[in-house]
Amino acid sequence: MLPWTALGLALSLRLALARSGAERGPPASAPQGDLMFLLDSSASVSHYEFSRVREFVGQLVAPLPLGTGALRASLVHVGSRPYTEFPFGQHSSGKAAQDAVRASAQRMGDTHTGLALVYAKEQLFAEASGARPGVPKVLVWVTDGGSSDPVGPPMQELKDLGVTVFIVNTGRGNFLELSAAASAPAEKHLHFVDVDDLHIIVQELRGFILDAMRPQQLHATEITSSGFRLAWPPLLTADSGYYVLELVPSAQPGAARRQQLPGNATDWTWAGLDPDTDYDVALVPESNVRLLRPQNLRVRTRPREAGPGSSGPESGAGPAPTQLAALPAPEEAGPERIVISHARPRSLRVSWAPALGSAAALGYHVQFGPLGGGAAQRVEVPAGRNCTTLQGLAPGTAYLVTVTAAFRSGRESALSAKACTPDGQRPRPRPVPRAPTPGTTSREP
Repeated sequence: MLPWTALGLALSLRLALARSGAERGPPASAPQGDLMFLLDSSASVSHYEFSRVREFVGQLVAPLPLGTGALRASLVHVGSRPYTEFPFGQHSSGKAAQDAVRASAQRMGDTHTGLALVYAKEQLFAEASGARPGVPKVLVWVTDGGSSDPVGPPMQELKDLGVTVFIVNTGRGNFLELSAAASAPAEKHLHFVDVDDLHIIVQELRGFILDAMRPQQLHATEITSSGFRLAWPPLLTADSGYYVLELVPSAQPGAARRQQLPGNATDWTWAGLDPDTDYDVALVPESNVRLLRPQNLRVRTRPREAGPGSSGPESGAGPAPTQLAALPAPEEAGPERIVISHARPRSLRVSWAPALGSAAALGYHVQFGPLGGGAAQRVEVPAGRNCTTLQGLAPGTAYLVTVTAAFRSGRESALSAKACTPDGQRPRPRPVPRAPTPGTTSREP
């Protein structure tokens, strides 16, 4: 009986260790991949703003573990023509990259961001140009929000290559356009921050970047209204096991779809999905060689975009009235956040971000008045714009600014923020009369 008892104890101990290993999973791998910083270096950015952005990017890159075969960083300027400050692989430490960022000069010229994105795709992120295959690729675009050429198509081409896009806007951009350009979800990849408050997001953004560049991470790219592509690093080989990929609509746990893939697979595309829907994805590596924990991810498909002249999902005919009545009306939500920038003694700029997924506003009105009391003023802003400049303010004064969105139903939704104007130019002090020198006569005016 003793040999059987010993064998049973050994098997129990082995199973317990296996379960413990499965729960812990493999150790977190060091981040690796190619990280590009795209800076608006055009004449639309003031020298002061550029210096603040340059310091911000330097703080982001300084602690990163750069090195050969690991994480690489590059810096590209947006101007009339794209300019590479330093390419991937030139700097082998975060401190060296930070010094190079701080030493970079503003390029000036027009804001041709689209041209810079095409350059990034063809010259830096393309494998034909020397980019490393099979490693994560991340783009961090820091901008004041404006561009002289289209940004959407070249940005989508980068995302189709699997590039994760983070956007940091200093307050004057169109929120809807930028949220479409950033990777999903927007609340993780798009940041609206005043240029003097960029330091607030350094630590959080660096964490998001490192998460996107960990090779063991399952991630989604090429997200559309009807599908998306999943990619993961090679955890198995064709001889060591296989994968089970599971897709479950978050609101319908019983409608799961499963796919078995060979051990040398590193990607899979799901198609035929519902638009604007959350899906829970599980990647389960099955192997007799080593224990690997499942990887989980939630992905939201994009809303369906109606084509020109179309009135429903079927071409040639619109949906029946009963179908229209069954569709939920978009929520009428006001601005999600207000950004105050370009504060001057007698003016300041107010920008706001409309709520994602909300109904389009007919227009906005911005009301502002001194917090200490006094007459309030109102500025009307047409639909499609999300910023305005308030004029005729008093220097050194705190104001309450309220942005109100007006909707077709007659409902209004508002958000308020505090704004302060800096002091005006101080009067020059009058000279203090000098004491008379001994032996001289002082004359009074």
